[in-house]
Amino acid sequence: MTKLLVKLFVKDSDNCDNPKVRTAYGNLSGVCGIILNLVLFGGKLFAGIVSASVSVIADALNNLSDAGSSVVTFLGFKLASRPADREHPFGHGRYEYVAGMGISVVILLMGIELIKSSVEKIICPESGTAFSTLSLAIMIASIFVKLWMYFFNSGLSRKINSTALKAAALDSLTDCIATSVVIIGLLISASTGVQIDGWLGVCVSLFILFTGVSTFRESLSPLLGKAPDPEFVDEIKETVLKNDMIVGIHDLIIHDYGPGRCFISLHAEVPCDEDILEAHDAIDLTEKQLENRYNCFATIHMDPIASNDAFTNELKMKISESLCELNPEYSIHDFRIVKGSTHTNVVFDMVIPYGLDLTERQIKQSAIEKIKSINNKLYPIINVEKSLSD
Repeated sequence: MTKLLVKLFVKDSDNCDNPKVRTAYGNLSGVCGIILNLVLFGGKLFAGIVSASVSVIADALNNLSDAGSSVVTFLGFKLASRPADREHPFGHGRYEYVAGMGISVVILLMGIELIKSSVEKIICPESGTAFSTLSLAIMIASIFVKLWMYFFNSGLSRKINSTALKAAALDSLTDCIATSVVIIGLLISASTGVQIDGWLGVCVSLFILFTGVSTFRESLSPLLGKAPDPEFVDEIKETVLKNDMIVGIHDLIIHDYGPGRCFISLHAEVPCDEDILEAHDAIDLTEKQLENRYNCFATIHMDPIASNDAFTNELKMKISESLCELNPEYSIHDFRIVKGSTHTNVVFDMVIPYGLDLTERQIKQSAIEKIKSINNKLYPIINVEKSLSD
């Protein structure tokens, strides 16, 4: 069914880097979600009224909130597809993340209201729920519909790497669990006469709140500037290093302006004895390769290094090995030396991991002591930094 819908409504479906194709996938998910959730809302509301069950009605209202979430998804993809303008030169792709946050807010508000009504029924219980075969059939059918929606949105989210569609898929899976809990409650009430409807309503509400918090956190993370996926970082490094002129890279930064819209900047190490015009041409060519492959903006800073100087290379290796004894995650780049009559300046950037209990001053001091143990005439000049990409 998913393949058929994609074939019918998404043109050029394999070209997922194209913003128009992404929008088509988002529209397809949104429209399907609106239609199916409204149908489920109507069916469950009828079942809840017939059985006088607050947990069933709570589940029905959850589907109504899902329909609202699908509307937000649809609008989010529409707004994200708008082209760049003077006020937003990098486009509007982050609207997709905002849509994910909007979905989570709707879910959270609905969960809060439902938990209130469920607690009220626990405190002031009403007459028992009436078992209905029709109600049971409607609830079971809704589980199969939600399972299909889970696999449908999961497939689309993987296809276009969308947090909004991943959130919609997680919401559908949570609905399956919540509805199963409600069915169990109906069966228990019908067979034993024990009224646990209010308690089950609380359980359903907690599932809704959990989904809301999860989707909110996942949508907020890229807006705050989360680290890029390691696989993406490795792909960029592989693409850059395919150029024979470039012998190393560092200071890779990836700014996310929405799925399929990013800004990449990095420092490329080039042998200092290469022709400057040829090196500049190699850098320009690599920038274009990145832009064409990842639909991004790419800026590369060229760093000349003495790659053919045996003394420099040997000293760099010794210092790198020495610093790894302090912490295996330490690394260095932009390494150069300035020889003098009384001492030799050793200048480099030192990359350290996050979460260390040491201060920058303590890290520098321990590194200096290690380097001077190699040769007391070495004078380290160290710039400590943290990686922004891996």
